Amino acid sequence: MTDRNSAELELHQYKQLIETLPIGYVRTTLDGEFRAANSTFVSMVGGDSQDDILSREVTEFYQDPETRENLLTALTEVGQVHNEELKVTTLSGDTIWVLVTARVVETVEERCFDALVQDITDRRRREDVLREMHTIISARDQTFEEQVQALLELGRAELNTQYGTLSEIRGDDYVFEIVAADDDGIQAGNVVPVSATNCEIAASDERTLVLGDIERDAPDETDRAGYTEWGISCYIGAPVMIGDDVYGTFCFYGTEARSGQFSTWEVTLVDLMSRWVGYELQRRRAKVKLQRKNEQLEQFASIVSHDLRNPLNVAQGRLKLATEECTSEHLDPVIKAHDRIEALIDDLLELALAGEEIDEMEVIDPAIFSETWWQNIDTHDATLQVDIERKICADSSRLQQLFENLVRNAIEHAGKSVTVTLGQLEGGFYIEDDGRGIPPEERDKVLEAGYSTADKGTGFGLRIVKQVVDAHGWNLAVTEGSDGGARFEITGVEFVSR
Repeated sequence: MTDRNSAELELHQYKQLIETLPIGYVRTTLDGEFRAANSTFVSMVGGDSQDDILSREVTEFYQDPETRENLLTALTEVGQVHNEELKVTTLSGDTIWVLVTARVVETVEERCFDALVQDITDRRRREDVLREMHTIISARDQTFEEQVQALLELGRAELNTQYGTLSEIRGDDYVFEIVAADDDGIQAGNVVPVSATNCEIAASDERTLVLGDIERDAPDETDRAGYTEWGISCYIGAPVMIGDDVYGTFCFYGTEARSGQFSTWEVTLVDLMSRWVGYELQRRRAKVKLQRKNEQLEQFASIVSHDLRNPLNVAQGRLKLATEECTSEHLDPVIKAHDRIEALIDDLLELALAGEEIDEMEVIDPAIFSETWWQNIDTHDATLQVDIERKICADSSRLQQLFENLVRNAIEHAGKSVTVTLGQLEGGFYIEDDGRGIPPEERDKVLEAGYSTADKGTGFGLRIVKQVVDAHGWNLAVTEGSDGGARFEITGVEFVSR
């Protein structure tokens, strides 16, 4: 075989390879003329043959002339470009997104560009859908109902179905809560037997049900009223879970059967939406529960603050008059008992308020604030050492409760000349003293309400600390300090750099 024949064979094999590539291939001149295009590229831009492409200018396909110029500049300066995303107009006028990798090639006659072109329109559309979904679920100025309505409309548009619903299953009833539809056939508030719907299957199996054609994919389910009476022929729905319990379903369906099946992407999208709905429902339930708890705490605080304190004030006033009019060995124990009751009332009130839900947090510099809080406490001869540099996110008044109660606890148990240290941890901070410490067997007990080893302690101080930590979502550990004293480590804290 001659060198010429060998070269011709190699060229033929190369052209065959180009033609069978699963992605588009084109060769163009610097002036924008096509020299070659494989069948994949021809189909991608809506052509019937190579002549449809070779007879046109490259610029006809670019939506933005500036994009073409930028691509040319990069190719001429660097010699190649990788994974450039471009908008292209097809021969039918549609817009598609393509991913282009190109390089400069020198032929005998001229300088050209070889480019591999991949249609990424579906990927870009999915990215747009996910961005829109993120915008919807992060819109805190919208109600939950408005967010779900927007998700249903987004899902209907992407899945091309007539109906989208969030429904709750209550026993044998299927309650349509939020509906997106082309007509009024189904409305929010409608109730049907759950047995009439395909959602019964999704809920009982606790997994997404996918039926592109109910008659084809699930012939045993064609006796349900949804199929026989309403004409529902395609269905995709996922269970909405609140914890381990099925709340209902988030689903889409229509009266036209699909020739194929719902895609993996479509199934994933419905799963994502249903999981967010379940999470948000669970969060709302938790918020309602916390609100009720806060109301109970406020009611309890009111009782402690007024209904108990007022009689105590009367008793203290009467006792003062009694001590002025007579002397008795029984009066001093009564005074101490009144002081004890007053201390209990103060601690109970603080304990109730410490357990309330935290609405907003602010950026706090513990090193600065601890110095301020230290002035609010009767610290006697105690000393504060601060070894923390980072700022944290916390509720200021609640953090003050934590700090003051830990300092009082240190003074109460380690003496009036105790040294208290506020230090930094990986993921949090600690407060420790140089006292005798807390025995390992008592470290869990000290956080219980009413537990105290001090003669004048109420047993609520460290419980208040635990309530503050829990309200922030932090973690609390009681351990031994560097000098053998008590050490309280608070972790799970959010640090900030500003």
